[in-house]
Amino acid sequence: MKHGKKVNHLGRKVAHRKSMLANMASSLIEHKLINTTLAKAKALRQFVEPLITKSKVDSTQNRRLVFSALRNKYAVATLYREIAPKVGDRPGGYTRVVKMGNRLGDNADMALIELVDFNEVYNIEKSEAKKTTRRSRSRKKSIPAETVAPETENLSDTSKLADDTAPKNVTEETETVTQESFEQNPQETEDDAATESENKEDA
Repeated sequence: MKHGKKVNHLGRKVAHRKSMLANMASSLIEHKLINTTLAKAKALRQFVEPLITKSKVDSTQNRRLVFSALRNKYAVATLYREIAPKVGDRPGGYTRVVKMGNRLGDNADMALIELVDFNEVYNIEKSEAKKTTRRSRSRKKSIPAETVAPETENLSDTSKLADDTAPKNVTEETETVTQESFEQNPQETEDDAATESENKEDA
């Protein structure tokens, strides 16, 4: 029976277990993600999360407590410089354990443990981008039909639109063309007019 057994001994003595958890915690702080067995990942989570909570308050006493647990000054420096500022607003739950199936040799349950705030897959910016696309779609759907196309309920309305969009008379266009050509070259236009009058007299 498992009554009152809150600590998983992991098949090791006290000194071996503490050294192993300290090494695993240092690796997690350095690489932000490690692969291990499921039992070790759960034990590591209980070991490293109180240390991350202590790193929120940068004091000499907290640094000494963290160093006594990790036994690695480089891991302590990384914890206070990189991890503590990024995790400052999170009230606990700094790590995530993801099951990864079974190991081939002994069929042991494998898991992945990572720091939540350093994960690039579950990124907040991507979720915001998805929300913006959803909003844009809803706006497109909410646009009324009146703004998309003019009212063309009856055939008379379509005829009005056709009349408005139809070009002007051919005579008006020719008059405008002749006026423009006269303004550009008045001598040529006068010669053309004279030749046209002569042709009419011959006819």
